[in-house]
Amino acid sequence: MNPYDVIVIGGGAAGLLAAGRAAEQGATVLLLEKMNQPGRKLRITGKGRCNLTNIAPMREFMDHIGENARFLRPAFSTFFSSELIAFFENKGVPITVERGARAFPTSEQAQDIFNALIRWVEKLKVDIRKESSVTKILADNGIIEGVEVNNSQLFYASKVILATGGCSYPATGSTGDGYKLAKSLGHSVTKIRPALVPLETKGNTAQELQGLSLKNVKASIWIDGKKKGDAFGEMMFTHFGITGPIVLTLSRKFSQEIQARQPMICSIDLKPALDDNILDARLLRDLNEHGKMKFHSVLRKWLPGKLALIAADLLHISGEKLGNQISAEERRKIRLWLKDFRFEITGSRSFAEAIITAGGIDLNEVDSKTMESKLVKGLFFAGEVLDLDADTGGYNLQIAFSTAWLAGSVSS
Repeated sequence: MNPYDVIVIGGGAAGLLAAGRAAEQGATVLLLEKMNQPGRKLRITGKGRCNLTNIAPMREFMDHIGENARFLRPAFSTFFSSELIAFFENKGVPITVERGARAFPTSEQAQDIFNALIRWVEKLKVDIRKESSVTKILADNGIIEGVEVNNSQLFYASKVILATGGCSYPATGSTGDGYKLAKSLGHSVTKIRPALVPLETKGNTAQELQGLSLKNVKASIWIDGKKKGDAFGEMMFTHFGITGPIVLTLSRKFSQEIQARQPMICSIDLKPALDDNILDARLLRDLNEHGKMKFHSVLRKWLPGKLALIAADLLHISGEKLGNQISAEERRKIRLWLKDFRFEITGSRSFAEAIITAGGIDLNEVDSKTMESKLVKGLFFAGEVLDLDADTGGYNLQIAFSTAWLAGSVSS
């Protein structure tokens, strides 16, 4: 007789919830974590604040996931944002909803989310084994039998939940192990790539602006001269390029093109609230009112100091010119630049800086109603190991928790 009913591989957000849910259903559960502590990525998510979920209505929520969103309907119908929030509040972790419908622990401590999960699984007598790397999933004639750990030790169970995460933040243990294990059992893995990741740009302009944050701007992606997408909000310049919420969102939407090194331009509209006519009138008014002021000083009335310092050079207009010496053609050049400040994208940062992994276990081979493999009986999947990814804003953690709840519910 097997000592365990269910073996969960991976002690992250999805693995902990799946293990606890299976145990809650009466299963004897073994949780295998290859690192010396579980939940390492969970404890740093959201810069340590843990954007747990997003309370947007399901239809709006799914718009942030993309083409694979429909796969999640059964999971979301079973365990969605309201159930997740109630789950943690029932375990003594109050939740606060902030702008953008984003939900956080009121303490703003991701550690509190982790602590609640650990207390729960320990109370349910889940057997947690640390520094236990699964080197093989055992199956015979398409039926799960157990796992091999650290190339030597064998554990047997009729159900295995694979919740190893993706490749993002590899220092926390997410190094793509789950993809190899799934492939060994005949599963297909779609191309994986870093997503929600900072972008690298050509030239030294971003480096000169390093540390500068821009709020209420609109960034657009252009490929082959055609606008492909945009996002409004906040961004920041770094020594290698650009980052911040809207850049991360665009990096996810165009991760395939970025990885293929497809020529791409990021255009920043510095004055999205002003149309061309209103902006031109403002420029004309300011240049007339400050006609005796040098152009580089006038620029400070339109731009943050750091950007104003280099704007004259970017515009190829002398900063020593007086405001009343700026010609109509130069004013037109200023207006166009304010609405279309361009950077050539040369690539993205690595998985080490990516919030999530795009790509993963092919969803065509997974039953969306149970998270069970269609190829191997008794094999289940949960979390980032699946070919599911979403925008920043709490969507990805909800996907992890919802798929884990479903996998844990039916695998017990």
